[in-house]
Amino acid sequence: MHRAKASARASHVTVGQVRRAAGGVVEIDCSCGMVLTNGPDWSLDEHIRLHRAEARYLALSEVAPAGMPRLIPVGLDRRPR
Repeated sequence: MHRAKASARASHVTVGQVRRAAGGVVEIDCSCGMVLTNGPDWSLDEHIRLHRAEARYLALSEVAPAGMPRLIPVGLDRRPR
């Protein structure tokens, strides 16, 4: 499980420069290919932290022993790339 967590951490790092667009939109790319952005109720930093936490959760869920309870099912459309 430690390797899965470390792999998720290494696979989801911000790359490039922060971009600022009209209307106060701020975005940066993740090494996985997803564009992380701020929104009306969340900051760019919060999105980065949530994205990384989701990636770690999914990585750990995939390698967890059979029978270990999962908190929530995560659909393919919600998985970080």
